[in-house]
This record gives sequence, structure tokens and C-alpha cells, in this order.
Amino acid sequence: MTNILPMIPITDLARSIGINQDHLSLYGNDKAKVSLAALDAARARRPKNGKLILVSAITPTPAGEGKTVTSIGLAQGIKKNGRSAALALRQPSMGPVFGRKGGAAGGGLSTVQPAREINLHFTGDFHAITSAHNLLAAVIDNQLHFKQTRLAPEGVLWKRVLDCNDRALRSIRTGVDSATERAGGFDITAASEIMAVLCLSESLADLRARIDRLVVGFTAEGEPVRASEFRVTGAMCALLRDALKPNLVQTAEGVPAFVHGGPFANIAHGCNSALATRMALAHADYVVTECGFAFDLGGEKFIDIKCRQTGLAPDAIVLVATIRALKMHGGVALADLEKPDVAALTRGLENLAAHLDAARSFGRPVTVAINRFPADTPEEFAVVREFCAANGTGCALSDVFARGGEGGVELANAVVESIAAAEKTLSPLEFVYADSMPVREKIGAIARRIYGADGVDFLPEAEHRLALFETAGFGGLPVCMAKTQNSISDDEKKLGRPRGFRITVRDFELAAGAGFIVALTGRMMRMPALPRVPSAEKIDVSPDGEITGISGA
Repeated sequence: MTNILPMIPITDLARSIGINQDHLSLYGNDKAKVSLAALDAARARRPKNGKLILVSAITPTPAGEGKTVTSIGLAQGIKKNGRSAALALRQPSMGPVFGRKGGAAGGGLSTVQPAREINLHFTGDFHAITSAHNLLAAVIDNQLHFKQTRLAPEGVLWKRVLDCNDRALRSIRTGVDSATERAGGFDITAASEIMAVLCLSESLADLRARIDRLVVGFTAEGEPVRASEFRVTGAMCALLRDALKPNLVQTAEGVPAFVHGGPFANIAHGCNSALATRMALAHADYVVTECGFAFDLGGEKFIDIKCRQTGLAPDAIVLVATIRALKMHGGVALADLEKPDVAALTRGLENLAAHLDAARSFGRPVTVAINRFPADTPEEFAVVREFCAANGTGCALSDVFARGGEGGVELANAVVESIAAAEKTLSPLEFVYADSMPVREKIGAIARRIYGADGVDFLPEAEHRLALFETAGFGGLPVCMAKTQNSISDDEKKLGRPRGFRITVRDFELAAGAGFIVALTGRMMRMPALPRVPSAEKIDVSPDGEITGISGA
């Protein structure tokens, strides 16, 4: 791919937004880590934060929605209009890069660069998180061996992690043929609680406090056992010290991008780090951020978990949709999506309507971005625009894959105007549930208001685990729903806007350091699997050392 503009040296890019080179740790000429001292300096120089734009989407389909490419193109469109813009995005996990997606740095003329490095090892943050997580796991087993812990082998809840899709590691046995043999398993690094802790921490001291209060298991009497008891949280912080600093890169058109942290939204809270968001808001007038998957997952968690803990709040919300995906929600097969079908498109708009209802319930202006594909027709665009107009929602065409920032100007204008129009009447953010509500009621509130479910059922294992957590004093935590991304319901086969369904919670996991309880629904796994033909088969290195086959590069 040829960039619209030559890459700006990262020191020059940082200087252009007021970050001194003294606050940078350089990783070559095109990426850097930014010291947290840069945030204090920016606040002293520029006390008023920028406006925060949250980008979400309709329920994803194999047809593609393009949330990240739209986020990048929107920021480039804001810059094209002569305004100060920055991005705050998640880092890609190598699991999906080598699995189904093949990359997550945008596409076409709306990418973050250097895309190959961002999609692979980048600045080593995922390795640091994996190492810190597995260090604690190793020390837990070591103390079990030497009988230095209150935990019994069957009381351990702390798994190991790996940044790879590997179904064979979901369930394993550790310490085979020893006195401490036990059941265990691996989650993907993006689902590690260390990832969530890093993304929600506001400082090194906050990081340390959160790691100390991680719960790694329970005693036979039901007492929580915290990471601090294993005396290695200092070593874990040493591994994570540099990973806590946000990464600075740029888009294809030179928009600053703070790319940092990468929890998945179907099994974790799905947002980039709070520090990256704050860094962007301190250095630009408009900041575009995104949350994973559709609004029922990433959007709800961005507000009910990230905003609740940090005090951040979006000034506007963008919902990304494509004609192709809407037709698939309306019943069209993947092979037939390029054929015009207004009837199917109209049926598929029910999915958009569900996410619109959820997003608008938070009292923020919402704009629908129609991410353009070559086979889309003017008649189909008109159907979506008329639907949005009838629902009192802004709508704009986004052609940022093919045209970069120029193709995002219409969307940028619509979003900026919506912020200006709502600014004087914007009310404080209202969450879906109060902290004081019991966990079952919190889940019920999410299920009814965000998913449109009739109710929630709890399997016996979930009831048992929740009782353990509540007795130990964790009932006041927010809830992070682990749910399929392929449906608003917990049944991945139900496209469109399912009705007359109930959500089934099969189990719970505790993330006391991150500050939430994870509710596992349906068949959701915290270690994904590779598809029949993984993207890794398409990735290669040419004789001259050029990496090929990674999207966005």
C-alpha cells in the first residue's frame, strides 16, 4: 500500500502536538512510547480536554463492517476539515492476525502505520503482559509444590495465557504425576486480567495496587487468595513498567494515533487503555476511539466499565454499518451480497435499529456511518438514509477505504456538528445499572435494555460461583458480559434483531484487580480457535525481507 503522505518522523509528529522528545522512548523512526509525564505537561499547558467520539458498529458479519477503518478515516476527515484530531485505538492481538482477520490496523487509505509492526510484535506490550501473567502462574504452582500457600491445587482459578488462537490449550492438566497435579488451561492474552488491569490503570501506583488485589483462587473455606500473597507483584510491575506507557504512531495521513492495549470485547471489556485515551484528549481537540465488536458488547462495556471507573464520557457516538452486512442480517447469503436487494436491506435494518436504541439511551448524539463498498447502489444508500431520518438520527456516507480523509469529510462534518448541537444540553452519563444492584439484576438490566432479551437464566455452576464471589464481598463490582459477537442474543445463529429470547449465564469469573465480574454466556470461550484456513497461511516474507499478507500494510 502507498501512503497518502510520506511518514512523518515520530519525533516531529510528537512535537507537532506538543510532546517533547524527552518524553519519548523511540522504537525506530516510526513509533515511540510516551512517558506519563507528557500527560501532566499537556494538562498544565492545555487544561481543557478534547471532545471524545466513540465508534461502534452493528452486529458483525462475514460481509465486513470496517469499524477500525472508519475510525481512522473519520479522524483523517476531521483533520482534512482543518481541525485538530487524534486517535486512541487498541493494539491488534496476534491471535486474530494469524487466525481469521489477517490484521487490524485499518485498510486501504485509512490505516495506522507501520501496520506490519503494529500487527505483530509492535513495542512488546503483549509479550510483557503474557510474561507477567505467566510469572504469577508459575509462582502459584511453585508455592503449591513447597506448600507455601493457603491454596489447594483445586482452588486455583488463575490460568496461563498465550497470544495465539489455540483450542488445544483450553483445558490442560499441570504438574502431571506430582502431588500438585490439577486441571488448568490457557486463555488468550487479550482475555488476561493483566491486560484489563493495564488498560484501566491510571498510573504505575494504580497498576501495582490492582495487581496486588488480583484474586487467583479461593481457599477451601471460601476465602479469596490475592496475588499480593505470592510476593512477586513487584516483579510483575517490573515487566509491565514500560508496557504501561501509551504507544504513539500515525495514520496514513499523519494523524497522531495512540495505539495501546487490546482486550477483546466478547470476552473482556474491549477498549484501549485509559491512559492512551487521556493522552489523546490532552493533545487534540477531537479524539476518535473505538470499542470492540458491536454496541451490545464494546459500547455497553465502554460506558458501564471504562467510563464508570475513569470518569470519561463520550461526546458523540458513531455506529458503523454496511449495506452488505445489513443485507446479510436480512437473510441474504454471503455469495449473493453484491446483488441489489432492497427488501433484504430493509429487513436487516432491524439490527441497526436495535443498536441505535441502545446507543441513544445514553443521551449522546448518534451518527450512522455507512461504510461504502464498490457494489453498493444509490438506491440502497437512500433506504438507509431515509431510515435514519425517520428515526431522528444523523447519517453520513464513509468512503475512507478508497479515498482516505477526503472520503471521511462528510462523516466528520456530521459528527462535529452533532457535538456542537448537543454540547449545551448534554447530561451526565447514566449507566445501565447502579453499583448497588445485585449481580443478577445488573445482568438482567443489560440483557433487557441492551440486548432486548426477555430475561436471564443462571445454570447451577453459575449460581454456585456467583454465591462464592458475593459471599467474599465482590457483589458490588460491574459486570463484563462474555457473549458471542455474532448476535445480539447469546445464540450466534440468530442474526438481525432477535426477539423472544433469554440469555443463559453458564459460569462466572472474577477480575477483582480490573474491577469487574465476568459473566460467561452461551458457548463463549476465553481462548479462541483457528478457522479451517487461518490467515497465517497467507502471510509470508519475500526474499528481500518484505512481510506480505497482513492487511493494512
